[in-house]
Amino acid sequence: MKFARLLLACVAAACLPAGALAAKFNLKLGHAVNTTDGQHAAALKMAELVKERTKGDVVITVFPSSTLGTDSAMISGARGGTIDIVSSGASNYNGIVPNTAAFELPFVFRSAQHAYAVLDGPIGSGVLEEFSAQRLKGLAYWENGWRAFTNSKRPIRTPEDAKGLKIRSTPNPYHIQAFKLLGMNPSPLAIAELYSALETGAFDAQEHPINVTLSAKFYEVQKYLTVSNHIYSPLILVMNKAKYDALPPEYQAIVVEAAREAARFQRALNASNAGQWVDELKKAGMQVVEQVDMAPFQKIVSAPIAKTFGEKHGAALLQAIETTTP
Repeated sequence: MKFARLLLACVAAACLPAGALAAKFNLKLGHAVNTTDGQHAAALKMAELVKERTKGDVVITVFPSSTLGTDSAMISGARGGTIDIVSSGASNYNGIVPNTAAFELPFVFRSAQHAYAVLDGPIGSGVLEEFSAQRLKGLAYWENGWRAFTNSKRPIRTPEDAKGLKIRSTPNPYHIQAFKLLGMNPSPLAIAELYSALETGAFDAQEHPINVTLSAKFYEVQKYLTVSNHIYSPLILVMNKAKYDALPPEYQAIVVEAAREAARFQRALNASNAGQWVDELKKAGMQVVEQVDMAPFQKIVSAPIAKTFGEKHGAALLQAIETTTP
């Protein structure tokens, strides 16, 4: 019996990264995308910076590809303390921190620079503080990117082209409202289940940042891509608050700064790779609509969605976003 317990301990130790056994704090970080995506690069960068700056006292092990569960399961795990750190799309937090929905409203950001000014400034910091009531520490905003439509039926150039498409949506209620306004048939689904749903025809369409369409290989089950950039999609990195509070203050500061430095690293990486991603999708056989007038789409969705959000949460947050300058 003692030998069996010893064997199990050895197996468990073998699963830890180099240096983890000597670390004072071992943390698990989970995300939903695979290892070719920039989100994974950001996670590895953060882990590298934290280990280096704490001299190995804090070791972060990264679990990609929904290894620790779906986005909602990982967020629940982080709130309960079974997972330490989670990176997930803003939409996946709407149920516990409603103001996160504002950051993914269609056309709310005028440019990447506008998004960064909002997220990295007082507005973004204020929303991160709201996570404390949910047993989470908001660390930073990473980047999912500008969302783009793909589908298996036809090119989307006008709102008329979007009508009737069965589209996978995030759980963000304003995304669902926007797609209904465009005449689409939206339903939410975890990204881990999306490929097979597209393959079987349960959905005709989906919309993710182009890098996710590439890394998740949705091009294998989708024919048309429209570079619509209809929504900027931030990732929100959170940590179990009790685990964060248990770190010495100097290590808390290192974790937060490493998370935010990883954000800057990932944004630069995404910007440098954007054109290459489109080229790779073309080579994979997708028909790409790169130039599309989104003004008619915006005219249909923006005012009704702002009205709905304002009725639920007031107009102050959206007004603050609108008046922020890069």
